[in-house]
Amino acid sequence: MATWDELFKDERHRWRKPCELVVNFAGVLRRCGAGRVLDVGCGAGRHIVFLARQGFHMYGVDNSPTGLAHARAWVEEEGLEAEFRRAEMTFLPYRDGFFDGVVCVFAIYHGTLEEMRKAVSEIRRVLRPGGAALIMFKSQESYRYGRGRQIEPNTFIPDEGYDAGTPHHYSDRSEVQDLLSGFSVLRLFHMQQGTEKHPSAWWVAEGTRPEGDL
Repeated sequence: MATWDELFKDERHRWRKPCELVVNFAGVLRRCGAGRVLDVGCGAGRHIVFLARQGFHMYGVDNSPTGLAHARAWVEEEGLEAEFRRAEMTFLPYRDGFFDGVVCVFAIYHGTLEEMRKAVSEIRRVLRPGGAALIMFKSQESYRYGRGRQIEPNTFIPDEGYDAGTPHHYSDRSEVQDLLSGFSVLRLFHMQQGTEKHPSAWWVAEGTRPEGDL
């Protein structure tokens, strides 16, 4: 079983190209007047670097020291600025309403449903009213749904693949809507990649913390 810290020691898992969802979400951030933006589960920093290049004041949290070290080095190489902290998604070390935007992609579903609830609640807490968030949830239409060791309903620890040993929680649309009940959802859509035989699928949500929500 490889930990995320071990995975980030392998260059193959230190992705450089930003996800197209984040590239498109930069426009949403601009429209809501975002300045400070947090990347939750920032890994080796690909979205920190991309959004910093777009002029946003970037902050990143991750629980991997190796990932954070590579992210810091990359930011410095680019002549950019960002603040990084080692932290869990369930306890974000920032005050209420500190951020104008939050990005959390390919990350929040690596835990139990209760941990996901805490993480979504933390994202909402650190987001200012009117601020925008992009969050991805793993879909039950993914080919690995039901594979590996089940630790609770819809949460499995796979025994194969590069992320073997890491919990994966798979959601349906109604569960995602319930998790996002504290947000004004702008868009919620289903996304699939991979082959027809081995699809990977996610629910993608863009939403805002309601104005006047203190």
